[in-house]
Amino acid sequence: MFHVLPRKESITPQQRQRFEDIATSTLGHFTDIGAIATLLPVKRPVRLLGTALTVRIPHVDGSIIREALTMARPGDVLVIDVGSDVQRACWGEFRAYAALQKSLAGVVTNGSVTDWAHLSQLTLPTFARGTSPLTTRALSLEGEINTPITIEGCAVTPGDLIIGDDDGLFVIPPHRAEALASAAEEKLAQEHEKRRLLRAKHPAWFC
Repeated sequence: MFHVLPRKESITPQQRQRFEDIATSTLGHFTDIGAIATLLPVKRPVRLLGTALTVRIPHVDGSIIREALTMARPGDVLVIDVGSDVQRACWGEFRAYAALQKSLAGVVTNGSVTDWAHLSQLTLPTFARGTSPLTTRALSLEGEINTPITIEGCAVTPGDLIIGDDDGLFVIPPHRAEALASAAEEKLAQEHEKRRLLRAKHPAWFC
């Protein structure tokens, strides 16, 4: 049985825009909460920024992902919780094409992916635990969309902001967005000034 809840709009477009240029490593100076350092991007360089559309699947049945792709809107990040099954891939080449068609911002899963060679050639930012030749099955038994999930010990609620880059991932809930954005923007300005001074003093250090 599928359990699908209505969309929850949480992060505002204005809040999202404030994080356009903020790196996960900048956020990591201010908080441990929301950091995911154990999932890897399919390719680098990578930049992911969007709002979470959460999916929970049982170990074998990946049918609910098709429903999530139907619900998805441009700018969504499909965040897929596979529980403890890391041997079975829930994501692959043709699901990625469907996500690109819907203009998704990216995909994050605590499970595996397949078709790495094809996924690594696409523009869709994708983070996963690893790869596997085994895949989920279309059994239409059960699954959930837009319910709270846990990815690598980090709580993800539908509508949270998901940020990803070469260093990892951060999950930002709406109630923390403004404070974290302000702190990160201030540090970003300080870092830009430090780089400017270093470039002026040591131009040979930089390509």
